[in-house]
Amino acid sequence: MIKTKARSYAAQSATSALAPLAIDRREPTATDVEMEILYCGVCHSDLHTARSEWPGTMYPCVPGHEIVGRVTRVGNRVTKFKPGDLSAVGCMVDSCRTCAHCQAGLEQYCLAFPVFTYNGNDKFLGGHTFGGYSTSVVVDEAFVLRVPAGLELAATAPLLCAGITTYSPLRHWKVGPNQKVGIVGLGGLGHMAVKFARAFGAHVVLFTTSPGKVADGLRLGAHEVVISKDADAMKKHAASFDFILDAVSAQHDINTYLGLVKLDGTLTLVGAPERPLPVAAFNLILPRRNFAGSAIGGIAETQEMLDFCGKHRIGADIELIPIQKINEAWDRLLKQDVKYRFVIDMASLKGN
Repeated sequence: MIKTKARSYAAQSATSALAPLAIDRREPTATDVEMEILYCGVCHSDLHTARSEWPGTMYPCVPGHEIVGRVTRVGNRVTKFKPGDLSAVGCMVDSCRTCAHCQAGLEQYCLAFPVFTYNGNDKFLGGHTFGGYSTSVVVDEAFVLRVPAGLELAATAPLLCAGITTYSPLRHWKVGPNQKVGIVGLGGLGHMAVKFARAFGAHVVLFTTSPGKVADGLRLGAHEVVISKDADAMKKHAASFDFILDAVSAQHDINTYLGLVKLDGTLTLVGAPERPLPVAAFNLILPRRNFAGSAIGGIAETQEMLDFCGKHRIGADIELIPIQKINEAWDRLLKQDVKYRFVIDMASLKGN
């Protein structure tokens, strides 16, 4: 396999800072799309993986799975893209494509496990895949997405993970008008969930521990903002929600929120706390509540989400940074000091 070089920022170990590294990219095969990366969102998963807080990290680790770029070359069998097109890549770059889940358009639940954009098995070059903290990427066209006209490109990047991670469960559980929907946590995921739930026509209630986020929650589209530390305010909403989306990745009392779900309602977890969350059995048994989880979305649904965002002019609230400030951004991410997603301007890497 012929290789080309790309610039990137990588972690060499769980304790090392991100630093410049030249990496290999494959020459496009017949079905491949080569993209110049313009913007890459910064997801908390990047930090978890690079610092080996989740098992199985392979080094060097080049994170990044919220990628927006411009097509530079395509293989001779590519039909959906041409050079110059705006394009995007999310959390996956391949799957088995043959299992029941893949055939149903649910590649994120591939029974053979999807190939993730970074820290996945690279069947072309061997070793593992490198992500979007880099100048270019080569991906099979089946896993490349179209960016609708009119979207602000930097604000589009976080849609490829934070966006689809919240859009998919809201769609799956058919959130819409005449429903009361709760969103737990106002961060990278939560702020997108508020925007989508409002756009779907639901009555949206945001739960946050931070009084300072009330105004932002209302600005983003919540009809009500509840401070979750206020027991009386929480009690007023007992057993009243059709659906709650929990976007908190830190340890928290899930039972408090289960108690807000009405008969046959659902609480879906999209945050990923490090340790298991204890669940009281009777919080599910009475009154017949559902506790579920959800992960990103398939390729078709991700394209649907992007098209929905194009139609409704929905993007993430971002802070644009050069790649040289990525370590500082990660430190701030740990302190929740961002509203609400860092996005890297990859032009800053071209001369690095």
